[in-house]
Amino acid sequence: MTYRVCFVCTGNICRSPMAEAVFHARVAEAGLEGVVETDSAGTGGWHEGEGADPRTVAVLEEHGYGLDHTARQFQPSWFADLDLVVALDAGHLRALRRLAPTEQDAAKVRLLRSFDPAADSGDLDVPDPYYGGLDGFGECLDMVEAASTGLLAAVREQMKGRVA
Repeated sequence: MTYRVCFVCTGNICRSPMAEAVFHARVAEAGLEGVVETDSAGTGGWHEGEGADPRTVAVLEEHGYGLDHTARQFQPSWFADLDLVVALDAGHLRALRRLAPTEQDAAKVRLLRSFDPAADSGDLDVPDPYYGGLDGFGECLDMVEAASTGLLAAVREQMKGRVA
């Protein structure tokens, strides 16, 4: 049985596609391709149909990650098919929980940095790098990578006992 994870930020061109690419790489390294699926979306539809921000692509490529991405807006109906919805900041968390059709669906929404034991529990947001320079995209990548190890461990734990 496939475990499905969706990363969500505002416009689905910076943070969430970056998180999707990094986590997809971790899943592949762990030999879980085909068992764990990753994708991403935005809380809004401003960039639907567009590719990832060129700065996101550049930072990912510089660090050895690939990304084939088209932005889209998160739909409440997707909760039924998702096991985990990973928000990139507290605003996304609140928006996604409001969209959730049931309490069980709302419980699927978690902040990405909550999976990083070294993160400051008082500030678990991945800052939006869109209006800044390339350095902000690098900082975003550092936060995403730091959380991905813990996220993979949590997914593995949730998958225990599932029938393939």
